[in-house]
Amino acid sequence: MDGTAMDASTPPTANAMRRALRRARDGVALDVTEAAVLLQARGEDLLDLCSSAARVRDAGLEAAGRPGVITYSKSVFIPLTRLCRDKCHYCTFVTVPGKLRREGHGMYMSPDEVLEVARRGAELGCKEALITLGDKPEDRWPEAREWLDAHGYDDTIAYVRAMSIRILEETGLLPHLNPGVLSWTDFQRLKPVSASMGMMLETTATRLWSEPGGPHFGSPDKEPAVRLRVLEDAGRSSVPFTSGLLIGIGETYQERAESLFALRKVSRAYHGVQELILQNFRAKPDTAMRGMPDAELDELVATVAVARHLMGPAACLQAPPNLVDGEYERLIAAGIDDWGGVSPLTPDHVNPERPWPQIERLAERSAAAGFALRERLAVYPEYVRRGEPWLDPRVLPHVRALADPATGLADPDAVVRGLPWQEPEDLPESYGRTDLHATIDTEGRTGDRRADFEDVYGDWEVLREQVLAQGAPERLAGDLREALAVAADDPTRLTDDQALALFHADGPALDALCRIADSVRRDAVGDDVTYCVTRNINFTNVCYTGCRFCAFAQRRTDADAYTLSLEQVADRAAQAWEVGATEVCMQGGIHPDLPGTAYFDIARAVKERVPGIHVHAFSPMEVVNGATRTGLSIRDWLQRAKESGLDTIPGTAAEILDDEVRWVLTKGKLPAATWVEVVTTAHELGIRSSSTMMYGHVDTPKHWLGHLRLLAEIQQRTGGFTEFVTLPFIHTNAPVYLAGIARPGPSARDNRAVVAMARLLLHPHIPNIQTSWVKLGAEGAAEMLRSGANDLGGTLMEETISRMAGSAYGSYKSVRDLQAIAGAAGRPHRQRTTTYGEVPAERQAAALASDGHLPELLPVLD
Repeated sequence: MDGTAMDASTPPTANAMRRALRRARDGVALDVTEAAVLLQARGEDLLDLCSSAARVRDAGLEAAGRPGVITYSKSVFIPLTRLCRDKCHYCTFVTVPGKLRREGHGMYMSPDEVLEVARRGAELGCKEALITLGDKPEDRWPEAREWLDAHGYDDTIAYVRAMSIRILEETGLLPHLNPGVLSWTDFQRLKPVSASMGMMLETTATRLWSEPGGPHFGSPDKEPAVRLRVLEDAGRSSVPFTSGLLIGIGETYQERAESLFALRKVSRAYHGVQELILQNFRAKPDTAMRGMPDAELDELVATVAVARHLMGPAACLQAPPNLVDGEYERLIAAGIDDWGGVSPLTPDHVNPERPWPQIERLAERSAAAGFALRERLAVYPEYVRRGEPWLDPRVLPHVRALADPATGLADPDAVVRGLPWQEPEDLPESYGRTDLHATIDTEGRTGDRRADFEDVYGDWEVLREQVLAQGAPERLAGDLREALAVAADDPTRLTDDQALALFHADGPALDALCRIADSVRRDAVGDDVTYCVTRNINFTNVCYTGCRFCAFAQRRTDADAYTLSLEQVADRAAQAWEVGATEVCMQGGIHPDLPGTAYFDIARAVKERVPGIHVHAFSPMEVVNGATRTGLSIRDWLQRAKESGLDTIPGTAAEILDDEVRWVLTKGKLPAATWVEVVTTAHELGIRSSSTMMYGHVDTPKHWLGHLRLLAEIQQRTGGFTEFVTLPFIHTNAPVYLAGIARPGPSARDNRAVVAMARLLLHPHIPNIQTSWVKLGAEGAAEMLRSGANDLGGTLMEETISRMAGSAYGSYKSVRDLQAIAGAAGRPHRQRTTTYGEVPAERQAAALASDGHLPELLPVLD
């Protein structure tokens, strides 16, 4: 296999090259074919290409406020472990346990070894600790698993996290983490302890991974689809991320161009790619690819120039200076603006035969090309200036201690010293519109969107293209008569095609469908319409997750932001108990200052004040947030929450359990698989949950079907769902609607079809189907009771989330209001507990006496 990119096709014609160069000079968007042509530019054509690329770079530096500046990071290289489960054919970094033992090394660097390197680096003025390691070595090597077990770490990521904290606290260096392929949950675990992270994409050429003899064959973590998912998860998690290409490993020019376009797509979607590294393959002895030729310098220069044109002026492009034999000026001329990490102490352990250039020499050569060399931090200036959500509050003080506040670059006078790293110990003090649950009905919102609307949700245009590519929902011409007959006879026998046909039913067919669902409801749970006397307590609406459907979440500084204290939460629970509530439902935003243990404190505070009340609290997203912040597993965190007073969890944060839709609706929220993990783990611990589906935005009936099938499958395994709650999308103030991407909620037809099909597809596994008066109003809820639903949810007493989104149906219903809705549907009513049990007579009497209203004599706030 040739080490350079060789296409099977003939080289580009002179006309094709001239046309592509002209389009590059004119700043016209290039397509993949044109990029592949330009990657082959040589001689005068390459000089032309570099000239226009340099102009793009210079415009970007001018706009960023650092014209004529090339940056680098003064770092130490910490190879935490050289064990890996992959077998890349060009790698000399990775080794085997026996060789480590023979050389007198452990399976991992010990904490003392890590800190020794970091301290020496700090003494030399370094500010970055580049932590590099192999992918999941414990999955391949028993010796790695034994080392982790002996030292008390669940996995390698736990050790990376622990060492990052010690580096921050004891040396002041900023960790930049390169642990390979990470899951969404791994990002949540590592973001609070690092300034930035990275992973090279290398290539999107799947054949180099899948075909025997390819450089990545036998390496599960080098599958291009897996690595692209990592880049997307980094963007969703608002992690400043470094990626790039390794060129000359056998890819074609077309494949190299496709890889650049893949990187550009992720960068545009999330704005989280802080830099791209363009690295040239250099053959190493004792590897399977030792006989392959190095990637020529012209290959690298052309790739840099094309990357600059594709990524644009704002992108930061880096080429490692130790891999180009001193040809620094050519890389500068091609459009780079950064030299990467350069260490005065440690070698490049990935390319140990290539020593770093001296920083003074790098400065001289940069100056000769007309550029001043300035030190940056591990995280790029743009993210330093933005702060949250890109930098976790636990790391932000460490970054700011080393940053020049004016430029975001490294402060040359900063003293590199350790600072405390710690989770907040308490819920933040109460502040903001803590009466929002009341004033939302009288005064309304301060504005229709968050102040960071254009930034926090990612790139709206990319999302718009993604949704358009999915196409509009199609009406199926299935045999409705046959599907209705099966549904009436035995809904468990409905095929997917029949179910999809029924989801599209309208007119008389829809009426028939709803009658069938209502009949199934009657047989399953009887005629009683149930409801719960409950109070919602949303303890904070400060959130940086970036859910694009949510109008509730605010930044700390937004006019509608608020946070309640523990005492205020307990006061509200006590008020609810006084007026007959059997439950408090507590959820909040993912507040950046909220400690993972705060959830335990909230549950405990409520139970201590009101021992008899049922605590229904903490969505799966909050569970994951609490687990990652405390360093506990999801199971251990839920067990601690249960011991603190948690009784059940709401099955919210589900939206649509299909990541195709999910990643349009949400930016940083948990993936569908993680939602499933949380609720099934809760069920295994005896913590029951509701289940939900939010529909009517960018989804289609096929997504509804998949969602309901998945819930039924989970229920058959765990039996832990108490009910299924239909949640029609409220569009009015939802960002994804304001951006012109989502449709304006479900139609009345959609609502009837979803409720009816939920009854049929979840039968007999989830017997209780709940409709939302908050989102549909009294008349709409009554209609759903005639379409298969049997439950009205709760009195709520204060409802803020839907009201912030624009629901017009108020913040609470009295007991008699809910009874009236049941009467409008021609059905009897019955109060229930959270788990659909009987309510003590004393609670029923208290609820009726107050009619579920909070009396004015009980102040909502101090």
